[in-house]
Amino acid sequence: MLTPSSLPTLIAGLVLLAFPAMAGCTDPPAPRVEWRRCLLDASELSGADLSGALLRDASFQRATLTDAKMVEADAIEARFVSAEMAGADLSRAVLRSADLTRANLQRAKLVGTDLRRATLFRTDLTDADLTGANLAGANLAGALLGGARWTDGRRICAAGSVGNCQ
Repeated sequence: MLTPSSLPTLIAGLVLLAFPAMAGCTDPPAPRVEWRRCLLDASELSGADLSGALLRDASFQRATLTDAKMVEADAIEARFVSAEMAGADLSRAVLRSADLTRANLQRAKLVGTDLRRATLFRTDLTDADLTGANLAGANLAGALLGGARWTDGRRICAAGSVGNCQ
């Protein structure tokens, strides 16, 4: 039975149910972690498993993600400016409109990654695997592509390739 004194509790409960529970930005790195809109600049995340993580609009500027596993991560509009991501596995990740300006993605695995409209300005993609990656509308100006496996999965970009695969 609803009484006047129980009304505030009922309203508070309904408000909490109206919004989905969200993990906090201070949660430890883990598969499927929800760091949406989190500020994680300069974080040390080497070797972290962030597979399936929700990283939309999060900021990882100058973060260290060396050898991190970010398979199928959702990082739409995330910022990885000057991030250290050498050897990271971003297979099938969604990085649509992400900013990877000056990021180090040497030897990174970007197989089937959605990089549409991503900014890869002066990004180091040396020896990266871009097999099946979608680069439609991506900005590759100044990107280092020497030794990278191109999107067709067959062509290896020549040493000295900058901005496009030679």
